[in-house]
Amino acid sequence: SPLGKSIGRNLRPTSFSTTSAVTKRILSGIQPTGIPHVGNYLGALKQWVELQDRSKDEKNLYFLADLHALTARQDPQKLSENIYDMTASLLACGIDHRKSALFQQSCVSGHSELTWVLMCQATMGQLNRMTQFKTKSDKEGGQTAANAGLFTYPVLMAADILLYKATEIPVGD
Repeated sequence: SPLGKSIGRNLRPTSFSTTSAVTKRILSGIQPTGIPHVGNYLGALKQWVELQDRSKDEKNLYFLADLHALTARQDPQKLSENIYDMTASLLACGIDHRKSALFQQSCVSGHSELTWVLMCQATMGQLNRMTQFKTKSDKEGGQTAANAGLFTYPVLMAADILLYKATEIPVGD
């Protein structure tokens, strides 16, 4: 989506200095499922706005997790619309681009690149122990019907965190 790409275009993981041991890096993402519901707002988005508003020496990094969304079958046109709608909703909820970085995950190639490096180090046995894959693949018709992205989902999550050297990862309640 044009809006999502324009927000994330100039963001580079190296643009966040690692020289200060005091600086906190808050990282959190949300899958672009369209317009957020009240549960999204109360569980995550309200917290994001509060974090950004109280931050002084913290870096707030919020992203649209469109790569994460690919673990379920997606209509490309609908996904693009959802990215646009979620971006607009985040801004309407109070995410301020002057206080926080808001970007589309897939616009920062480091997410995919680091995921590949980490996947080459992870073993099938380690990934097979992830209960989330077992639970979600049952909904997809079993492990043989589930896509590989669902299987390697924890690696992408780890790459997201490591890429920005996040010190806090707030998750929705």
